[in-house]
Amino acid sequence: MNYRDKAELREKLAAEYVLGTLKGGARRRFEGWLHNDAALRRTVAEWQDKLAPMNEFAGSEPPPPRVWRGIERRLDLRGTRRGGAWFGSLNFWRGLGLVSSGLAAVLVFNLATREPAAVIDHVATLTDAQAQAALLLTADTRRGRLEVRVVNNVPVADDRTLQLWAITKAGKPRSLGILADNRSAHLVLDARAIGSDVALLAISLEPKGGSPDPNGPTGPVLYKGNWVRVM
Repeated sequence: MNYRDKAELREKLAAEYVLGTLKGGARRRFEGWLHNDAALRRTVAEWQDKLAPMNEFAGSEPPPPRVWRGIERRLDLRGTRRGGAWFGSLNFWRGLGLVSSGLAAVLVFNLATREPAAVIDHVATLTDAQAQAALLLTADTRRGRLEVRVVNNVPVADDRTLQLWAITKAGKPRSLGILADNRSAHLVLDARAIGSDVALLAISLEPKGGSPDPNGPTGPVLYKGNWVRVM
């Protein structure tokens, strides 16, 4: 495959590499290309910067009790509990070396059995005038879901609200909703937010409840950004 002269393919491979969806031999080939292609390494670095805020969405999830019971059974620990701890068992100390493998199995099981996650196919990082990321937007077009989250400290007075806008190529603002708690919001995603005529996303500072003018912001526009398609 001649990837060097195909900018769209390079972008797609770099995005999949950073997301972790580039697997097996394809991933190994891409890593080989990275060694000899400085421009491709820069593209990967750019995607890492774009997608890094998504780590904010990665919360912890405890494994179900049946997973721990399975580990206990495999390590032969069921009959060696004393005072709430596993002590005095030679099998326990021998099995301790398998703990890291056991925990890895827990993680794999957890990921395999959890409910299907949202399919995020668009992301946008909204930045301030100094190009510092402040908010992350993720879009699941299949389910029609838009999630907004503040990723850096954004001080907002109690009588003010952050409001999200889509600005069309013709310069017309469309209100997409407010962040009621000024920290996050789950909004409906439709063509008003992600249509082909959307040129820019913006956050303005408005009175509590949102802009009194349905035609656009009344307060200052604090953050701006654009959608990036990741799938």
